[in-house]
Amino acid sequence: MAQKAEVTGREEQIVVFKLAEQTYGVDIGAVAEIIRMESITRVPRAPEFVEGVINLRGRIIPVIDLRKRFGLPEGEQTRQSRIIIVEIGGMTIGMIVDAVLEVLRIPAETIEPPPAVVDGVDVAYLRGIALWEERMIILLNLQKILYENEREALEEAEAAFEATA
Repeated sequence: MAQKAEVTGREEQIVVFKLAEQTYGVDIGAVAEIIRMESITRVPRAPEFVEGVINLRGRIIPVIDLRKRFGLPEGEQTRQSRIIIVEIGGMTIGMIVDAVLEVLRIPAETIEPPPAVVDGVDVAYLRGIALWEERMIILLNLQKILYENEREALEEAEAAFEATA
């Protein structure tokens, strides 16, 4: 059952990015930083959607491929590809996206609950749809990107990497 998008004020500030020809957004409050693609170290026995880990100024951060996470077709990494570093439930992870487009302030009333099906992406990952300036921006619910067992698997992968480093 779809829920009404959670809003905290008259406007929301979101980081807008491209993934598989669709436009997505995440709350800027969850975004720690956005970095260019860099070398990602694979971690044995990590879930399929986990690309590996990166060393970001001394911090080991697991990186997930959002295309794999959402079951979207694989794409090539380009010069526009980025890793969005986000905080999810006390955990820091990187999310690979095709390109970061901009940061927008959108009126909260432009956000609608997600429909039952959104271009192949499971509605469980979505917070809502923003219709803004003739564009449809799919807003992600970062708290639902990872299941509890996946969160634990990422923590184990991070610990395994640190033990071998």
